[in-house]
Amino acid sequence: MKLFITPGSPYARIARVVVLEKGLEARVEIVVAQTRLADSPYYSINPSGRVPYLVREDGIGLEESAVTCAYLDHLDGNPAFDPPAGDQAWEARRLEALARSMLDGFAVWGRELRRPKSEQSPTILLHEAGRAKRMVALWEREIDHLLCSGTLNLAQITLACAMGFAALIPDLHWRPGHPKLGHWFDHICVRRSLAATAPGTRR
Repeated sequence: MKLFITPGSPYARIARVVVLEKGLEARVEIVVAQTRLADSPYYSINPSGRVPYLVREDGIGLEESAVTCAYLDHLDGNPAFDPPAGDQAWEARRLEALARSMLDGFAVWGRELRRPKSEQSPTILLHEAGRAKRMVALWEREIDHLLCSGTLNLAQITLACAMGFAALIPDLHWRPGHPKLGHWFDHICVRRSLAATAPGTRR
């Protein structure tokens, strides 16, 4: 099967991390897609042009990182990233949603900065800077949660990919005043799957 990605996409990185964590390198081919390009051949594969996009062995495509990761996780019949049982399931989902919310804001901010300076919206930039400040402060508190340590889960992966993408936003200086989040990020970044998929890598 083929997993279409762009090297700079934090959403595609989440799926790439799962591929490595599940040991699926021999089964899943990583393909770099051409996006945001008129008449890209990729659009005939995935009309939305989004990544990640997993083309299964039966030819059916799966879009969106959460769906893609769940499918990859269940391929071997031994899922590692399903939510835990009981009330902890809601906590896991809550934390994953918070991490994805922060990532979404970073992605909007980064996308706006890639536009020509004359086309950038000061309103959007100001809004996303404010959202980032609030979300980083929130995670400085949440990072003490038991689900943010121990066995790797999708909330941790999503948060790590969000913070990795944050490094590409020049005006986002999140480390001052957030030592616990910084320590957590430095610790998780040495994990093989995250080091191998860090911005600037393809695997």
